[in-house]
Amino acid sequence: MNSPLIFDFLKSLSAHNDREWFKANRDRYDAASAEFEQFVQESILTIAEFDDSVKELRPKDCIYRIYRDIRFSTDKTPYKQHFGAYINPKGKKSQHGGYYIHVQPDNSLLSGGAWNPSPKLLHLLRQAVYENIDEFRAIVEDPAFTRYFPTIGDTRIKTIPKGFPKDFPYITYLQPKDYCATRFVPDTFFSDRDVQQNLAATCRQMKRFLDFVNYTIDDYEENE
Repeated sequence: MNSPLIFDFLKSLSAHNDREWFKANRDRYDAASAEFEQFVQESILTIAEFDDSVKELRPKDCIYRIYRDIRFSTDKTPYKQHFGAYINPKGKKSQHGGYYIHVQPDNSLLSGGAWNPSPKLLHLLRQAVYENIDEFRAIVEDPAFTRYFPTIGDTRIKTIPKGFPKDFPYITYLQPKDYCATRFVPDTFFSDRDVQQNLAATCRQMKRFLDFVNYTIDDYEENE
C-alpha cells in the first residue's frame, strides 16, 4: 500500500476539514481512496485464507464513507480523519464480530469483536465468559494472542457486574464494557513490504477471539 499517499492526504484533511478544501483536493482524495480500496481487497483475500466466511466480500461491502453524519453532533466538521473498513461477513452494521482496519496518522489500529454492545448483549457476553472461563483464558492468556492483544476491552467498569459472584477469581474479564481485541500499529505498518503477512498473523489470532464472542452474538441476533 502506498501509505504516504494516504497519510499525506489525511494529514492535510485534518488541517483543512471543510467542504471547500475537499472539493479543491478531490483528486487527492480519489487517489488515496483507490489505494485504500486496493489494500482492503488484498486484506479480504489474506483473511479468507483462514476465514472463508469473508471470501465473497468486496471492498465496497466493507469500507465506510469518509463523510461524517453531523445531524446530531456538536462537531460539524464534515469529514472523518481516517479511512476505515470492516471486513465482516454479516455486514458493516451487524453486531457480529469482524476484522476492522483503521488507518489514521498516529492512530492506526486493527480491531475486532463486540464494540458498544447493548446492555443485554453485554450481559450475555459476560455470562459466556463466566461460564466458559477456561476456554476464554486459553485464548486471551496465550502468549501468541497477547503478543498482539495485551488487553481485552477499550473501557471497563471498576466494580463487579451485577449478577456475578464477588469471589469469582477472574473478575477482570467480566469488567469490560465492550469485548474488543485491539492492536495499535505505527503508520509504517502499512508501508512494510510484509504488511499482508503481518496482517494475517494478527488476524489469525483475532479470529480465535471472534469465534468465542460470535457464538453468543449470533445466538443473540437470531433470537432478537
